[in-house]
Amino acid sequence: MTTRTLTQNVQQWLEQFEAALDRRDIRQVMSLFGEECYWRDLVAFTWNLKTMEGKDEIQSMLDATLTRARPGYWRIEGDATESDGVIEAWFTFETAEAKGRGLVRLKEGRCWTLLTTMQELKAYPESLGKHRPKGAEHGANKQRETWLEGRRREEAELGYHRQPYCVIVGGGQGGIALAARLKQLNVPTIVVEKNPRAGDSWRNRYKSLCLHDPVWYDHLPYLPFPENWPVFAPKDKIGDWLEMYTKVMEINYWNSTECESAHFDDVSGEWIVKVNRDGERITLRPRQLVLATGMSGMPNVPHFPGAEGFEGEQQHSSQHPGPDTYRGKKCIVVGSNNSAHDICAALWEHDADVTMLQRSSTHVVKSDSLMEEVLGPLYSEEAVCKGINLDKADLIFASIPYKLLPNFQKPAFDTIRERDAEFYRKLEKAGFLLDFGEDGSGLFLKYLRRGSGYYIDVGACDLVANGDIKLRSGVGIERINPRSVTLTDGSELPADLIVYATGYGSMNGWAARIISQEVADKVGKCWGLGSDTAKDPGPWEGELRNMWKPTQQEALWFHGGNLHQSRHYSKYLALQLKARMEDIPTPVYGLQEVHHLA
Repeated sequence: MTTRTLTQNVQQWLEQFEAALDRRDIRQVMSLFGEECYWRDLVAFTWNLKTMEGKDEIQSMLDATLTRARPGYWRIEGDATESDGVIEAWFTFETAEAKGRGLVRLKEGRCWTLLTTMQELKAYPESLGKHRPKGAEHGANKQRETWLEGRRREEAELGYHRQPYCVIVGGGQGGIALAARLKQLNVPTIVVEKNPRAGDSWRNRYKSLCLHDPVWYDHLPYLPFPENWPVFAPKDKIGDWLEMYTKVMEINYWNSTECESAHFDDVSGEWIVKVNRDGERITLRPRQLVLATGMSGMPNVPHFPGAEGFEGEQQHSSQHPGPDTYRGKKCIVVGSNNSAHDICAALWEHDADVTMLQRSSTHVVKSDSLMEEVLGPLYSEEAVCKGINLDKADLIFASIPYKLLPNFQKPAFDTIRERDAEFYRKLEKAGFLLDFGEDGSGLFLKYLRRGSGYYIDVGACDLVANGDIKLRSGVGIERINPRSVTLTDGSELPADLIVYATGYGSMNGWAARIISQEVADKVGKCWGLGSDTAKDPGPWEGELRNMWKPTQQEALWFHGGNLHQSRHYSKYLALQLKARMEDIPTPVYGLQEVHHLA
């Protein structure tokens, strides 16, 4: 008797799956899924970012999309593996319009989780590899145009004599990554950025800022950081890389340009986007508008009684210039997340008297522990050596449905809690209010749910624990006096500087400013999963609200997130935009409903 291998088991499942799909036998398809099952689709079937949870939702999706999608050519890729009774395997497939790649997990022979992703529009591949441009035209030609002449012509024409198909508002990491993707798909695009130089959104932050995520997690599309790139890149180095990247990737980048207004013309199907380009007012008429203004949205600047009479300085963390001029000053930093800790530590290093005002509990994780226990299996030198390249790491992470993600994260953070028990004991002894998320799932879930509430420790916690950074926890500001603040417990702190490290609002605040409050309300809140935890009200959404996918406002898109998300999800947003430019039918399944305005 011959025993089938793991790979043969998956191959048999794929063959049965393909045959049932070909016959449009939905009942047979559903028999291949377990009672607990999830299908996450990134554009391939749904022209959306959509997770179906359970058989009923999967069946409804297939009923709506299968005839049009016409999937086929399901092929296992490499060898299947098994861990804790779960068989995992990569596969490729095709639909009527696209080539795709996915990851399946089987339990007891039936599907537990399924990821399907669009990787390429068959008729419109990226200008990569065998499709790369020649760069030189051989032969004799009296009308020959050099590469430089072509670039200068494109820069002179686009936005003036020829309209872009897409305008991206915001030229930080997100806008740049998406523009690079669109360039390879030959989608005429202009990036609008108010700062004088690409990368200034990093350069203009407080001087001590460095990435808290490691280099393996942070590459941009097509052009990874070099082998000698530091594990934690300083902000100015990132700024220079982004500026270089825009040039090398030939992005049409309008710096010193502010988007003053935009509105959608329902009759023409165009956006009317008015910009001020270094004093020149220009009207752009793109078909698609992307707000890549950062997932954090507008700065949250609280107002306290008496603020107008304060005789010192007040600034949001996004405006904080750095610690140089505050030596010997009494400084209060309101907040206890990443920016607050970084700013407090830098002020202490420059001999300021600094107090952190912690209003609510914060999740803290040491950088080394996060790298080794959470990111390391996918994003590390060791992972690269095991054959987990960047694309594979991104897809593995994307293959975990958000509903299951807490269960995947909790064991790692339980290990961290035990591993760093003495570290946490010292912090709590100093009065610091700690948490690991409402369900113990740690940092990344807090990030997805609310975009705040955590600190990746790179040294500031020791200063808090030993009292070098003074701490007042569980209190807020009652009022601001000319040279002090009165706290909610009645105590008073002298102050020369108040820094509000109080975070940001929803990205749709930018839609309200640039387009209208009506449109901002129409698309609703950006970010969050509907987990019904603090700052992430239900109902459950299953995906991040409004990010990288169609919204309730036609031709309006939101793109943002950390470097990892900007890199990975820019691919799916670019494919959606390219399909629309080429008039490929893109019927959206499961367009997100709006439950929260902001």
